[in-house]
Amino acid sequence: MRLPRIHGIIRRRLLVNFRVDPEVIRHQLPTPFEPKLHDGHAIAGICLIRLEQIRPTGFPEIVGISSENAAHRVAVRWRERGEIHEGVYIPRRDTDSLINHVAGGRVFPGEHHRANFAVRDTNDRIELQMHSSDGSVHVEVAGTTSSFLPGASSFRNVADASAFFEAGSLGYSATTQGDRLDGLVLKTHKWEISPLAVERVVSSYFQDPALFPSGSAVFDCALIMRNIAHEWESAPAMHLHGAA
Repeated sequence: MRLPRIHGIIRRRLLVNFRVDPEVIRHQLPTPFEPKLHDGHAIAGICLIRLEQIRPTGFPEIVGISSENAAHRVAVRWRERGEIHEGVYIPRRDTDSLINHVAGGRVFPGEHHRANFAVRDTNDRIELQMHSSDGSVHVEVAGTTSSFLPGASSFRNVADASAFFEAGSLGYSATTQGDRLDGLVLKTHKWEISPLAVERVVSSYFQDPALFPSGSAVFDCALIMRNIAHEWESAPAMHLHGAA
């Protein structure tokens, strides 16, 4: 499928990041992906993003739609035609938008599950809860904007973290077909990211002992972006060679 160029505003993008045992996450990645390591750790997390004025290029803002969305993702690398590529593998997407749910994977890349979001956002503080309608995913985050990363973060500073995540603009999402991944590219008109000092973080996914044995997935840091003009473009689907 080819998505017409879509643009709008990222009103808020929150990256909640975990450092993960590479061997644990490697068994959850389909071929040809390998975890992209930072300081010896795999980096995975949840992208919680509010999109506004989303519409095809050339259409007026009044026809744009808004939505709250969540993507569980893993920073990955892979070899294709002799070249190393990097991006993110997305095992699951959730949304509060019926349009995204119905059209995702059909009209545009990326299948989305339905979810309910409760958000209190005062620009310097955010409290967010997400519950998937199928009951399988639950996320909670609360924190305030900051100038510094947590002392235990694997990233040396904000610039180090910013460079790592900016490279992950190409995402490949799991589909119900199993042997095909939908590709999508995020192009931002600018890249500005700040730390979020987290007071509370809950993730049913990263705290599931069946997926992540005790101590194998540890909260690393949270980063936030605001008011970023952006575009979405399709990337060719990836046909898998087999499960990892």
